[in-house]
Amino acid sequence: MKAVRIHEDGGPEVLRYEEVDDPQPAAGEVLVRLHAASLNHLDLWIRQGLPSVPKPRILGADGAGTVAALGEGANGLAEGQAVVINPGLDGGARIVGEHMDGTHAELIAVPAANVYPLPEGISFEEGAAFPLVFETAYRMLVTKARLAEGEWVLLWGIGSGVASAAFVIARALGARTIVTSSSDEKLARARELGADVALSHAGGDVAAEIKEAAGGRGPAVVVEHVGEATWKTSLQVAAPEARIVVCGATSGPNPPAQLHRIWWKQLTVYGSTMGTKEDFEGAYELVASGRARPIVDRVFPLEQAADAHRYLEEGRQFGKVVLSIPV
Repeated sequence: MKAVRIHEDGGPEVLRYEEVDDPQPAAGEVLVRLHAASLNHLDLWIRQGLPSVPKPRILGADGAGTVAALGEGANGLAEGQAVVINPGLDGGARIVGEHMDGTHAELIAVPAANVYPLPEGISFEEGAAFPLVFETAYRMLVTKARLAEGEWVLLWGIGSGVASAAFVIARALGARTIVTSSSDEKLARARELGADVALSHAGGDVAAEIKEAAGGRGPAVVVEHVGEATWKTSLQVAAPEARIVVCGATSGPNPPAQLHRIWWKQLTVYGSTMGTKEDFEGAYELVASGRARPIVDRVFPLEQAADAHRYLEEGRQFGKVVLSIPV
């Protein structure tokens, strides 16, 4: 089969589109012929040298396609059935594309428990776009923060995979959304998609604007994935007894702590990463019911994976970057 692999750490130039041996489904596994796969920042970090990832490695956590074959004991699915893959292995402790070869390939063998019917009305590209980020966002907003209908939620950096997923899920739950970006184009797109408030964080007093937008009290929930660039403001604008959920720190992991704001406001700070089978199924149900629809920004052919990596690294996307895989 054709696949995109890395044999060494480095920039997008280390990605190789090459022939590799077809995987074979073991007992309890399903062989999926992939039609689409998406990119996550995890793919960039692994390519750049995330420790403990052996090489060569096929990247890619998310994928959708059709069942090509069933291993012994793999029940509940039929050959030719359209499916989507839950990338969380062992309760989310391991991830497809990091701890095993991933979805940037024509075929993948995965445990049958991780394979779900593709929701009706969802394309392969949309199916590949939602699993990892929707599972992550669902755990943050629902399992951790218990976001309630009508509450204000702050989403930094709208356009990123996790922020756009959290935006879609928050709206599906009936929450009110404040999104930020330095891009006027992304802010306009967010307004088109139903953002209640869209603010530029490139200049001006964004903290004052956020608090004013949320009725002067501030948001009840803050989705924090940026880190050093936003943490101070996140603590400043959060409402009393707000919940701040942290899943990453793309701008740096050592922000000013401002611990006094946490106890003065009686804030709750949750750490969150990936999710459990139950988190995935909660996100899956939102998609399958039509309440939440993944946002696909751009589709690249599999052989142009290096261009897709560059595009994602430049932060030009609004939603997910997807790879189409020839069948």
